[in-house]
Amino acid sequence: MSFSLAYPRGGRLLALLSILLLPAVAGAAGTPKTGGTLQAIVQPEPVTLTGAVNTAQPTSLIATNIYDGLVSYDNDLKPEPQLAERWEVAKNGLSITFHLRKDVKWHDGQRFTSADVKWSVENVWKTVHPRNKALLTNLIQVDTPDSATAILRFSKPSLALLSTLNSWGGPILPRHLYENTDILSNPYNNKPVGTGPFVFKEWVRGSHITLERNSNYWDKGKPYLDRIIFKVVPDAGTRAVLLETGEAQYAVFSPVPPKEAQRLRESGKVAIETNGYQWSSPVLYLDYNLNNTYLKDVRVRRAIAHAVDLDALGKVVWYGYGKPPVSVVPSSLKQFHDASVPRYPFDPKKAEALLDEAGYPRNAEGVRFSISDDFLPYGEDYRRTAEFLKQSLKRVGIDVELRSQDTASFTRRVYGDRDFDTSISWNISTPDPQIGLTRMYWSGWIGKNVPWTNASGYNNPEVDRIIEQAQGAPTQSERAALFKRFQQITQAELPTLPLLELHFFTVHSTRLKGVDQEGDQATASLKNAWIE
Repeated sequence: MSFSLAYPRGGRLLALLSILLLPAVAGAAGTPKTGGTLQAIVQPEPVTLTGAVNTAQPTSLIATNIYDGLVSYDNDLKPEPQLAERWEVAKNGLSITFHLRKDVKWHDGQRFTSADVKWSVENVWKTVHPRNKALLTNLIQVDTPDSATAILRFSKPSLALLSTLNSWGGPILPRHLYENTDILSNPYNNKPVGTGPFVFKEWVRGSHITLERNSNYWDKGKPYLDRIIFKVVPDAGTRAVLLETGEAQYAVFSPVPPKEAQRLRESGKVAIETNGYQWSSPVLYLDYNLNNTYLKDVRVRRAIAHAVDLDALGKVVWYGYGKPPVSVVPSSLKQFHDASVPRYPFDPKKAEALLDEAGYPRNAEGVRFSISDDFLPYGEDYRRTAEFLKQSLKRVGIDVELRSQDTASFTRRVYGDRDFDTSISWNISTPDPQIGLTRMYWSGWIGKNVPWTNASGYNNPEVDRIIEQAQGAPTQSERAALFKRFQQITQAELPTLPLLELHFFTVHSTRLKGVDQEGDQATASLKNAWIE
């Protein structure tokens, strides 16, 4: 195995020598070593590098190494200190007080203070952040009694907030670079300045993004790596070769097809890690555009649900890295999941009967009607999912045209212009459905061109009220009851069809250590990573 460790000359030879000499220089087993360049893969290429304005996975991979959150999450999803050293929730739930670190600086040398937290929460999280805007409807203001204290005050309790304060869920932006600017078009979105373990160096479009070690990082001694180079590698076959040969040593969110992952695991040349996705709890789904002539009829939506064999989808397309869901709230969210919701088992005859009942008989060619499907352009798994859907619907008389495009075109078409019929995508659930899932159903997001929100155009005042009530409910038991009612309604009306509870995996070199320590590791920084 060869490793690209960015030596100036004779890199491959030196990399090989480093492996051969390892027993003489490694020291105690498991002791982190400093230095080296990590070659990682990002796919597709991000459209921006700031997670506060775009929560897409490729953006998060880069941004969470540059920015910090107030907390991070361990393997049991319990919050751990990051920019906040400690915090208290008021007994009535109407305030959360964060005590901030005093030794933190932005990458440009400016001091980090509570003013940055206040500005980020009030002007970014509450206004443009795709998840937090709906989450903070009950926020009144943020008080800063001193430079190291930020108090979030609410008109009603906001219990879900503590589940999304990491560097992906709640990044803190530098007020001095964003205040009095257009946040969405601020140039620092693409040359970010954070407080995190790595400093942005360069972005060569279509090639790579380079980050370098933050020598002034508040977590002393970290990060261990000198730099990370995120290579843009569109082709799945090329990604597999780079990972197998050691030319790349780290890639997240199932960077190769599941079948290829099985082969790589068996080769022993790389490690396949499924830990680190607990915080995400991802769900694959099919959005229906409810303005479509055919899809506005719930009988058609239910017919499509009956026409797709989700068990086969999980096994054939995803090779077992996913299981059929019962509800859009995955079973991993045990406190909120409702297993008693309406279900749509694979039954092509039932699908045919519903389509006949809806008034769409087959024509002379056996076709009832035609629709299009726009699938997420994140790799072959999504294309194959779309092809599986196309074949499934063809059997019941629905013709499907598959449409492929880049990420920016996809998000604009689906979430802005809403120029689509069906769309395949995935969303994180997070430990609380208020954060990751309700945005897909809340009517306030329709047509706002905010990715991974309400694409279907679903507008149910009762569901809106439930979402808003759950946001301010004083106890988790009350919130759980509301979310179970939410699932009963949305699974009956079916504006979105859950397809799979996804089990993403990370592929990394067996020499790369420290990449499985957090419950949100796949969307967290690599400050603990080191090369053996």
